[in-house]
Amino acid sequence: MHKTVDVSVDAMLEDLRTLVEIESPSRDLHALTASAEAVAAVIESRLGGQARLIASDAGPHVHWSAGGDPTVLILGHHDTVFPLGTLERRPFAVEDGHATGPGVFDMLGGLVQAIHGLATLDDRSGVEILVTADEEVGSRSSRALIEERALACGAVLVCEGAAEGGGLKTGRKGCGTFQVSVTGRASHAGLEPAAGVNALIEASHQVLDIAALGRPDIGTTVTPTVASAGTLDNVVPAEATVIVDVRVESADEKDRIEAAFAGLAPHLDEAEIAVQGAVSRPPMPESASAELFAVARRLLPGLEGTAVGGGSDGNFTAALGVPTLDGLGAVGGGAHADHEYLVTGAMAERAHLVAGLVNARQNAAEKESLRDR
Repeated sequence: MHKTVDVSVDAMLEDLRTLVEIESPSRDLHALTASAEAVAAVIESRLGGQARLIASDAGPHVHWSAGGDPTVLILGHHDTVFPLGTLERRPFAVEDGHATGPGVFDMLGGLVQAIHGLATLDDRSGVEILVTADEEVGSRSSRALIEERALACGAVLVCEGAAEGGGLKTGRKGCGTFQVSVTGRASHAGLEPAAGVNALIEASHQVLDIAALGRPDIGTTVTPTVASAGTLDNVVPAEATVIVDVRVESADEKDRIEAAFAGLAPHLDEAEIAVQGAVSRPPMPESASAELFAVARRLLPGLEGTAVGGGSDGNFTAALGVPTLDGLGAVGGGAHADHEYLVTGAMAERAHLVAGLVNARQNAAEKESLRDR
């Protein structure tokens, strides 16, 4: 049963300060190790038991289990997009109802709220927490572990930051990154321009072809974002690279886009093209969240849900058919930006919302177990 006790916002802010002040940029293994140890310490302090650090080539993931038959997975990440030194320029602070600092909204605040919400439950059996180290860079190291624990638990609560206005994220686009590498042939731009194969011109053709793949009318966006070419101003460029961001709403569009990139062909004689990448996060359809969102609406009437363009690890679990509800973390905004903030006045409500969803999931699992006897 869910206790009728409150959570302490001051205690949550204390734990949030602890996590924010240990910077955790993706791919920095030393920093991520310190961050994982801090996350584990907060979990153990508030919930008891032992949080296990799982080594990976992307940094340590943190896993905690209350024991018993798995029923619900609390999912998050402790890596951030901010480089070391950001904290010095933008230290943790609480002022005028906002907490600020690198990672408060995406997504350290959500982790803290979930942990404190779970602490209000008398019975935490069946609950697992998984906090990964590489979500911001594609979850290549953690995906198999995420999928394993999601299937074992049968329901996933993702503590990423809330949608605008505090709504939950009931659907997400699939997303991925492609890199198109062009190989041409260098020559002197003044003496023998025709002897070369201009990789920059070929890349320009490819950018136009790639941009034409978008279908915004059905939610598919294909956006060239970074390009590089050439070495010197008097040399026909022999190499060029284009990086492309892709977002899709359906599995059919995922297949279409991946096939289109695989089929890109050069426009210039003797130019060569190589493509890497995929839509690595499958779409999260709103049907995956419907059951859990209905429970959330009963717990917090008037709560809104929205489909968003960004991806999370919830995309992986939803694609497996595991009920998944996202955006349960901090209310705030400015993810990945210097104005990132968390609304402190919403922290207690969100903590209790996670606790209520866990309690409802436990009750449903218990009823199902009784029926099976």
